Amino acid sequence: MSTWSPQSWREKPILQQPTYPDQVALKRVLAELKNYPPLVFAGEARSLKAQLANVANGNAFLLQGGDCAESFSEFHADNIRDTFKAMMQMAVVMTYSGGLPVVKVGRMAGQFAKPRSSDTETFDGVELASYRGDIINGTEFTAAARIPDPERMIKAYNQASATQNLLRAFASGGLADLHQVHKWTLDFAHQGEVSKKYEEMAEEIEKSLQFMEACGVTSKTYRTLRETDFYTSHEALLLPYEEAFTRKDSITGEWYDTSAHMLWIGDRTRQLDGAHVEYLKGVKNPIGVKAGPSMDPEDLVRLCAELNPENEAGRLNVIVRMGAGKVGGDKENGGMPALIKAIEKEGMKVVWSCDPMHGNTIKSSNNYKTRPVDNILTEMKEFFQIHKAEGTHAGGVHLEMTGKNVTECIGGSFTVTEEDLSSRYHTHCDPRLNADQSLELAFLIADSLKEARK
Repeated sequence: MSTWSPQSWREKPILQQPTYPDQVALKRVLAELKNYPPLVFAGEARSLKAQLANVANGNAFLLQGGDCAESFSEFHADNIRDTFKAMMQMAVVMTYSGGLPVVKVGRMAGQFAKPRSSDTETFDGVELASYRGDIINGTEFTAAARIPDPERMIKAYNQASATQNLLRAFASGGLADLHQVHKWTLDFAHQGEVSKKYEEMAEEIEKSLQFMEACGVTSKTYRTLRETDFYTSHEALLLPYEEAFTRKDSITGEWYDTSAHMLWIGDRTRQLDGAHVEYLKGVKNPIGVKAGPSMDPEDLVRLCAELNPENEAGRLNVIVRMGAGKVGGDKENGGMPALIKAIEKEGMKVVWSCDPMHGNTIKSSNNYKTRPVDNILTEMKEFFQIHKAEGTHAGGVHLEMTGKNVTECIGGSFTVTEEDLSSRYHTHCDPRLNADQSLELAFLIADSLKEARK
């Protein structure tokens, strides 16, 4: 670590980065961003790390969710509020029915950059640079929109700052009060089986709160009844932006990335000798690393040793993304059991989290990118089953979801069909679960947590 600095990643090979044609503008923007106030504080990141240590030790569960990619065009207070409410619904279901406290981390206030499978995309015979997220270029299929523009980083910061402020207000200003449990139901939520289960549970919670108040335990006297801790996260993909917000904590003298409480490395940028690993090993935030089917168990061990050399509980989150039916592995790929065995053999402390989204993306018959809810639920079940078989703790879930009434993932208890996809398909990148589908998954997780605690 003696050779690490916020700039040392620049000496390593790097993938998934834009090429800015105007280097003078890029340097000016980065210099400006370095003077901007932090979006989060080191003490908050340490608080999250402590809560994640409880997750790693089997005493809590991590709920991480939010947009695939935040956009400038859909930036609205109502959208932020509705995703917050959807996550509060999920968390209270898991806590009440699953019996564990839930650590809430949004893919919000900074999730603007996206890795792509190809540097270019072709439409009607025209080939242009790929859309890499609003922080880099525009989604419109024109040559001008696809030119990387550093000024977009400033707009992303301003939007992230406003989002962060609103989330803090929701978490501490009354919306998170458990007495609001009925008001977390979104206006469009369907009165199906899952919604009825939630309303029945909300009634039970209200009766419990009335009993507690009669005993003198009220939201006025107990903060945990009226407020919640809500953290933010994003993929640390655009490293020049992350470097600009890497600040030395005045209390500990350690480096923190103040653009979010938690950062993660994607499955495409986790090379041991790469720039993204080099950067994240030096900041003290809790961090995650995606592990897909191509992850070699020994590579994971080496990654964990590089990113968490002190073997600190709560520092590292392994986010497994395999695909339904692939979690258990096959003859050529040991799947998650091989990863667990390798980590357990070395005595490494990690949070095991399931990303049931990315391994289950398909093309519908009408050419929409979508994800079947049944496959998402199946991968989640397999995640819990394997951890139970291995004697380890299924620690969390990592979702692309929204509180908006979208039709992007097919299936669920209130079925979205392929024909429905075109009605409210709003994502700028990958399909997201809507509030109904997210709540259905929350009940499945709660049942699995309850079973695991027996």
